Amino acid sequence: MAPLLSIKNLSIQFNHDAEWSTAVTGSSFEVAAGELVAIVGESGSGKSVTALSVLQLLPKQALVTGDILFRQHDTVNLSNVSDRALRNIRGNKIAMIFQEPMTSLNPVFTCGYQVMETIRLHQRVSKKTARQKTITLFDKVQLPNPEKIISRYPHELSGGQKQRVMIAMAMSCNPALLIADEPTTALDVTVQKTILELIKSLQTENNMGVIFITHDLGVVADIADKILVMYRGEIVEQGHAKDILLSPKHPYTKALLACRPAGQPKGKPLPVAADFLGHGAVPETKPPDRKNQFPGPVSANPLPATVLTVENLAVHFPEKKTWFGKAKTFVKAVDDVSFSVQQGDIVGLVGESGCGKTTLGRSILQLVKPTSGRIVLDGKDLTTLDPASLRILRKDLQIVFQDPYGSLNPRLTIGEAILEPLQVHAVLANNKQRKEKVMDLLEKISLSSNHYNRYPHQFSGGQRQRICIARALALNPSFLIFDEMVSALDVSVQAQVLNLLLDLRKEFGFTAIFISHDLSVVHYTCNRILVMYKGKIVEAGDADQVFYSPQNEYTKKLISAIPGKAITQSS
Repeated sequence: MAPLLSIKNLSIQFNHDAEWSTAVTGSSFEVAAGELVAIVGESGSGKSVTALSVLQLLPKQALVTGDILFRQHDTVNLSNVSDRALRNIRGNKIAMIFQEPMTSLNPVFTCGYQVMETIRLHQRVSKKTARQKTITLFDKVQLPNPEKIISRYPHELSGGQKQRVMIAMAMSCNPALLIADEPTTALDVTVQKTILELIKSLQTENNMGVIFITHDLGVVADIADKILVMYRGEIVEQGHAKDILLSPKHPYTKALLACRPAGQPKGKPLPVAADFLGHGAVPETKPPDRKNQFPGPVSANPLPATVLTVENLAVHFPEKKTWFGKAKTFVKAVDDVSFSVQQGDIVGLVGESGCGKTTLGRSILQLVKPTSGRIVLDGKDLTTLDPASLRILRKDLQIVFQDPYGSLNPRLTIGEAILEPLQVHAVLANNKQRKEKVMDLLEKISLSSNHYNRYPHQFSGGQRQRICIARALALNPSFLIFDEMVSALDVSVQAQVLNLLLDLRKEFGFTAIFISHDLSVVHYTCNRILVMYKGKIVEAGDADQVFYSPQNEYTKKLISAIPGKAITQSS
């Protein structure tokens, strides 16, 4: 049988200020009905641009050449199809799940309305039927309380829940071809596993072709039938998934497999893409040594001092209120949590979205006021400090957020952004000395002084995250919180940022809490691990102990959901 989709000699160029730049060069591949084809590569490799060209979603500045043949009943060349025919295909015969659900969902309509609108547009059914089908879809993608979610707006849902709404919308018309553009990036590993299994089951059930775009080979290790690896706009390797994963031929494919922190020895730098692409020989990788403990902080004291103590901390948010505005019921985001952090440690805080880990981190920084409990940092109870005293103490408390672009002012150059906290806290004698410090920090995060006057949008996601780290370190804080700082990064960029973090930790000697939903990243990075579930700490201990000998069922569930374990074991 002829393939469902055939792409032949696809090339894509963009015109900017009368200059042409090439995004994709001479790409050819096929997708059969009932086949899942994974396109893997880093940001800028051309994988998303290739997917967008299928539905003609590229901007007018794009020049697309080659053939994109879609065969369901008749053969249609999507590269020159009419707008009317394209409208009938989009969302109906070919559906797409985008990476960022918040920009894909309309903030002024409820989630249920937006899915029902898609169903009624293409299937011509009643509102009642569309509503029932939407509830069924929400249940299938494991959204909690589908009857309630249907009436909620996008801003009322977590990132993972919004992505599941997008998946339900894409599946609503039973498309022949589904294009999933990084649909599980930044999702919890357990949710990611569920979504992957869902897409795979729907593919099999409906004999649906799937193009699955990702930067992590581990994500598609268990679901892909065929894998295409893209690098700088070209397909450098393609073939059966098992062949690619177990016997990669191209150095870039080998780099993508080696950069993943899962199974890597603790305390040793992660391999990065340059190790493979910059040299003729591929560096050897040894199996993980489980006895190799993460190096502790350099200190003259055999027993490090306790820097942070959290005692019986609770953070409750009102859920329902009376007519008079008095809270009737509460959501216990953080529920009677106690732990301590020693000087120089990096403590991992792990759990799924909604478990309370980010709320806990922000309450430590007093960005969220606790309902009860104590937070003692260097002998001072932060919950009892007045605003003026807390403002002085903030110099020693810093946070690096998940979204680096949202953390940086787009109107300030990155040099000004790093310089700003130095001015606010009057660090150093004058701006000349402060600028010199900023230049030094830029060098430490592998940027140059030439980048001082560039704006955030001129950098990649990984570079922006490094800039945020430099900004947080500008005041030489004693305590840092890293909130999901590598969850949305390419695996090779993630490796670079984690290596940078551990290097800076040795140089600056800070203490930190590292928040993540990925236990493999936390295990590699941290000394100790705290596992959080429904507002409570359900397991705590040494990183190796928790990772290799978990006691709690929830911890075991998180570990079993880590993608690409077969790759780690085979390597």
